Amino acid sequence: MNRRILNIAIPNIVSNITIPLLGIVDLALVGHLESEVYIGAIAIGTMIFNFIYWGFSFLRMGTSGFAAQAYGKKDFQEGFYQLYRALFVGLLGSILLLLLQKPIDLLSFFIINGSEEVEFYARQYFYIRIWAAPATIAIYSISGWYIGMQNARVPMIIAITVNILNIAFNVIFVKVFGMKSDGVALGTLCAQYSGLITGIIFLSKHKKRLKKYLISQDILHLSSLKRFMNVNKDIFIRTMSLVFALSFFTAKSAKFGDTLLAVNTLLLQFFTIYAYIVDGFAYAGEALAGKYFGAKDKISLIKVTKLLFGWGMIMAVIFTLGYVFGDNLLLRVLTNNIEVIQNIQPYLVWIYLVPIITFGAFIWDGIFIGVTASSSMRNAMLISTFTIFVPSYFILHHFYQNHGLWAAFMLFMIARLVTLSLYAQRSIYNKIK
Repeated sequence: MNRRILNIAIPNIVSNITIPLLGIVDLALVGHLESEVYIGAIAIGTMIFNFIYWGFSFLRMGTSGFAAQAYGKKDFQEGFYQLYRALFVGLLGSILLLLLQKPIDLLSFFIINGSEEVEFYARQYFYIRIWAAPATIAIYSISGWYIGMQNARVPMIIAITVNILNIAFNVIFVKVFGMKSDGVALGTLCAQYSGLITGIIFLSKHKKRLKKYLISQDILHLSSLKRFMNVNKDIFIRTMSLVFALSFFTAKSAKFGDTLLAVNTLLLQFFTIYAYIVDGFAYAGEALAGKYFGAKDKISLIKVTKLLFGWGMIMAVIFTLGYVFGDNLLLRVLTNNIEVIQNIQPYLVWIYLVPIITFGAFIWDGIFIGVTASSSMRNAMLISTFTIFVPSYFILHHFYQNHGLWAAFMLFMIARLVTLSLYAQRSIYNKIK
């Protein structure tokens, strides 16, 4: 069982490593420019696209869960239908985003309270990167389908292609052509379409089955499509609540001024690095939990859950030690801004707590996605966000300022672990006789 976990987790860890690496390179590029406003612009621009693209990440998660269950049942026709349904919904969504880009801009900057200069560069970033929407959303569907079909290699290749090319394009546009945050956005745009082309090349290897199962009345069968949308609706609400929490964190950081916004943006890179690594095991949870749930193999489902939490704890210990002894080394890679480095020191303690506090929530996420227990995921996230995180912030920040914001964020992650643990027995294991 451990070999099966690692066969899925390791390729996803390799591909996920490139995602925070991209964030580090982006911040390093703008962090060494003449002003800290570019760091703030990247933070705010990224926050807006977290809302947009993470909102559509239900296509990756829902598709992987449904495809994994179809794989467990050995119903490969239904597995291909899930791919088509995800691509169809994603196409409609990306068209809608492109049509509504101006209202999204107006709403986003109405909510965000950054400085005038930061908002100027963030808008430049937004209006370039929004055109990557069709490619980004299609990649979600393709990667989720391959993970559900127990193939972690293809999503790894797609992710590595996207992120390595993204880094290369960003360096070229910023360092060679002298662009600023707009160069980072343009690099992302080019890389996303490169990734989509890579995904299409891999799908072309299944062209016989893709043609065979291209039956519109079955793909868009009302009851099947309704179930697909109901599960993805819950995942969408859950994901948007998570994005709200992270965006709330960034927005409140901006209220502390450009320097603390830059401080918290850099510190969140520590959280992001760890999250993407441990997500490799969450992806293994999606694939294997979905497979065993579809096959109605309760014993294997319980076993894989215990092993995943064991691997999560191992990763938490490793990263805690790495952050305690290597924090300042990573900071020097990210920025040479003396003011930011000095102001970040009192807040490093929160990063030391991140791995142990957060790993359980990530592991549960993967398992719940695999068995498509979406309503419980939704409820757990709503509780954690709106009854724990937001009230905690408004209480704690009055007394502890930025420390209060970080304390509220940690309470939010603890609440996710507790609520998902309470839901697990009823929503997952009791459903298998």
